[in-house]
Amino acid sequence: MKIAVTGKSGQVVTALLERGAVVGHDVIALGRPELDLADPRTVLRALQAAAPDVVVSAAAYTAVDKAESEADLALAINGAGADAVATAAKVLGVPLIHISTDYVFDGARDRPYLESDPTGPTGAYGASKLAGEQAVQKVYSEGSAVLRVAWVYSPFGANFVKTMLRLAADRDEVSVVADQIGNPTSALDIADGILMVAANLAESDDPALRGIFHMTAHGEASWAEFADAIFAASAGHGGPYASVKPITTADYPTPATRPANSRLDCSLIETTHGVTLPDWRSALETVVSRLQADPD
Repeated sequence: MKIAVTGKSGQVVTALLERGAVVGHDVIALGRPELDLADPRTVLRALQAAAPDVVVSAAAYTAVDKAESEADLALAINGAGADAVATAAKVLGVPLIHISTDYVFDGARDRPYLESDPTGPTGAYGASKLAGEQAVQKVYSEGSAVLRVAWVYSPFGANFVKTMLRLAADRDEVSVVADQIGNPTSALDIADGILMVAANLAESDDPALRGIFHMTAHGEASWAEFADAIFAASAGHGGPYASVKPITTADYPTPATRPANSRLDCSLIETTHGVTLPDWRSALETVVSRLQADPD
């Protein structure tokens, strides 16, 4: 299967390139300058040249705090850009998988979010990603699956795991927010899930396989609990570790408001696509082990 994925250096893109090669798929990463979501005119041309069997829309504006002062740019990339990718996939007549986020919710519920729950982003980034979801659904609902992921980390790029390990190398204690909870999810597992969904979409026109799905690791944690687990795993591999000082969201103000509850219920994708991602703790061990073996 030939898969074109938007973006060249993101965590999910890099994981898809790696995992796709392992299972024998031809994954092509398309990014600037040939495909620029800020210039929708480039999107169809680049995807036509790639001639894929499936398109994965993974490129995005992801600077959550910066989006508060660059809301128009975030909306152009995550909204209009997603629209352009969906339009191109429809023209090509191939399935589309669009990657979205837990930030489309306000985080106020006391249980994991279902796909059917009302959205209500609290910041510019979440609003831009919701606009992207809505564009995909409007343009190409009959050929697309939107996958909401959350708390993504990996051996690649910048992420919470790598930040914690870097901080632990310089200090004995790290203050981490303890009143936000979610599902830490490895990009490697996300890539495996995407590949399974891609195969399902390519093989069947069943409308049940299209729509919006939540896809995160099993298990939940606060950021502080996640940090504790990172340091424990690192210490087990002879790497840096520190003690965690739990703090509140109010103690660590940021330009963008984070959802207090980012947990996503993944029952629908499990029953419909047969996709179940591993528990986050076992996935974390894999990532930390790789980072200790190859820090760069």
